[in-house]
Parts: sequence; structure tokens; C-alpha cells
Amino acid sequence: MTDHNSKSLTSFEADRSFTEFCDENSRLVEDIRESPSPTSPYGKNVALVQPNNHRRSDEPTELSFEKFPENHEEKLKRIKIENALDDSATTQDEWRKFAKSEYGLINDDLRRKVWPLLVGVDPTQVDPAPSLEQLNSHPEYNQVVLDVNRSLKRFPPGIPYEQRVALQDQLTVLILRVIIKYPHLKYYQGYHDVAITFLLVVGEEVAYHVMEILSTNHLVECMQETMEPTQRRLMFIYPLVRKESASTVGTLFALPWYLTWFGHSLNSYRSVVRLYDYFLASEFLLPIYVTSAIVLYRQSEIFQEDCDMASLHCLLSQLPEDLPFEYLLKNAEELYRKYPPKMIEKDVENMIAKEKQQRLKEERDRERRKAAYNKGVAKPGHNSLIGRLFPNLPLTRRSVFVTTAFSILVGFCAYYYRAHLIPLSAAVR
Repeated sequence: MTDHNSKSLTSFEADRSFTEFCDENSRLVEDIRESPSPTSPYGKNVALVQPNNHRRSDEPTELSFEKFPENHEEKLKRIKIENALDDSATTQDEWRKFAKSEYGLINDDLRRKVWPLLVGVDPTQVDPAPSLEQLNSHPEYNQVVLDVNRSLKRFPPGIPYEQRVALQDQLTVLILRVIIKYPHLKYYQGYHDVAITFLLVVGEEVAYHVMEILSTNHLVECMQETMEPTQRRLMFIYPLVRKESASTVGTLFALPWYLTWFGHSLNSYRSVVRLYDYFLASEFLLPIYVTSAIVLYRQSEIFQEDCDMASLHCLLSQLPEDLPFEYLLKNAEELYRKYPPKMIEKDVENMIAKEKQQRLKEERDRERRKAAYNKGVAKPGHNSLIGRLFPNLPLTRRSVFVTTAFSILVGFCAYYYRAHLIPLSAAVR
């Protein structure tokens, strides 16, 4: 199994030079820090939270399952959702509104009932799960087991050992069932982070049907033979951020966010399931818009960071623990309204065309330099006496050698003639 997360995403280099960003940094950092624009949704109250830099970006965070008491607004919304569940006339659009609006679906008891409705799964019509022994011959089995074993931090703390092992086996079965049923879909590292969230909320059998639908819709581009479609989607971040800010960042930091719907990178289970409420009820590109909203929200930190991609990647790959997701989701919706995917797709196509032209230009320059070098090596005698006397003579290394040897022979003969034959001729006379 190839580790897709380790692939080099060189095509993600910005078409605007990073040097330009560094020059701009000194001027903009003070403007953003000291006098934010009162009209900008990103200029005020930007959190200057220092991320945990002791954790690698590819290492799963330990998930906090801390519970919080309901506030008054959450209680009112919970009652509305409960009433809607009792009403058979409730439409899918209404479920989407509940899931996307503030506080989402409130708690896991409600999510267990509403998440299947959001994707069109009937919990009473599900297929029983096969045993793990029936699936362990699949080529991806060992890789899936390795990833599942690395996901211990994503299970509730204090869970009994036997229950944890049972959940791990269920997670492995869930994943293998999907990729066996759809052999054209390729498992990627991070897929298990999505699956584990649904397993914990709705249970093994319903989670399989939810993942089946997501894998053939929302996540389908991530499950191709190569990561090229995913790379292209991440390029949407460039124009989205540029249209709202002067900052220029890479996109590699956002790969685990997009692949796992932030499930791999967030410390708070409460935040993870809130985002899943939103993404299940939204168009499949909303994770990209949420990523862009996070970058814009943290632009003050970006401009204060050292001007190198490594430092920026380290900063951005670590998500602060107190991100205001309700605020960010509203901003993401506003970005989606202002810059719909069709508009951003055109910007990305222009970027790709510009990058292709640049590569072709560099290739032509290399060929010209190579031709000039070969020409210089092939005709070293054109500045010599022979080259000046015989300008049309095709001089290769061999011809230069032969000509030089012939010249030496002619010179030797002339010397011999002058030294020996001329005096002898004079003496005879």
C-alpha cells in the first residue's frame, strides 16, 4: 500500500513567487496586527493561538470526548429536532437545515437517527456484517489493520480492552466491505479516520452503508488510482485565499484535513462530529471552503511566521484547539456563495495552463543550452587557424585530430626539407 500522504505535491507551488510574499510580509504584518479593517470578516479578533509543535502533522491527535452541558439555544434546538423525528413528513431539506445551522445536531443520540436520513440510508434495511475471517485474504487487509491499530487515540478513553478490540475489528470489516464491493475504489490512509467516526456514532452496519454512499460521492476523488484528482481539488485553496487576502500559502498542510474531514487533525470529538453534521448536509467541496476560511482566519499568524514554506506548513498543519467553528462555517458558506466552484475551477485551469507554459519554457531553455554546449564541443577549431582558413570544413573531434596530425606532418616535412635538402642542393652547385 502506498502512503499517499507522503507523495510530493510539486504542482502545488504557487504561481505567485514566495519571494514576493516575503517582501509583502513586513509591510502587512503590522497593518493586520495593529489596525485590522473593521469591515473585514477576518480582520478582527483573530486568535493568536500557538499550536502544539511537538506533534508531527501525520500523527493522530488524542481525541477529547469531554461533554458540555446544553445551553438554552441548544436545548431549544434539540426539542425541535426531536419533534421533527416524530413527524414523518419531515423532509431531507429540513434535516439539512438542522445539520448545517448553529450547533448542528446537538448530540450523538440525535446524530444516530439523523445522519442516516441525511444520506438516504434506512437503518431498518441494512445488510449484516460478515466476519473478519471472511475478509482477511484481501490485498489491502494488512494495510487496513496497520492503520486501524494506529487509531487507538481516536477511541473513547477508558474503554474496556475487549470492547476496544471489538471496535477495531468492526472498523476493519467496515472498510474492507466497501473496497471489496467497489474494487475500482482504492483505500487511502486517512479513510479509517472517517469510518471510525461513523462507527462510533451509528454502529457497524449503518456505518457501512453511510461509508458506501460517501465513498461513491463525497470521497470518490480521494479513492482513485493516483492522488491527482485530490491535488487538483486542493489547488482551489489558492484562488479562494487570494481573493480575500494578500497571503500565499502551500496546500500540502491541508491534505489530511480534506482526506479525513478534519477527523485526523482535531483534538475535540465535539468539533469533529459538528463538522461531520455540516459536511454530510453540504456539497462535497465544502471541506475545501472550510479550509480556506481557516487559513483566512489565521492570516495574522501566517504573516508573523518566518518566510519559508517549512515554517508555514508547520504552523498551518497544527490546528488550534479553540477554533470558532460556527463562525468559520458561516464564513465558508459565504465564500461558497461569492466564489462558487465553477468560478474557482476556471482559476485553477488558468493556474495549471500557466504552470504548463512555464515548464515548456524551461524545457526549451534547457534544450537551447544543451544545443549551444554541444555545438561548442563539436566545433572547437572554428577559432583556430584551421577554422579561419577552412570556415566551411565540418570540424568534428575526429576531423580536428586528423587535421592536426596532418599539419604536424607537413611542418615536419618542411623542417626536414629546409634543414637537409636545401644545404645539400647548395653544396652540389
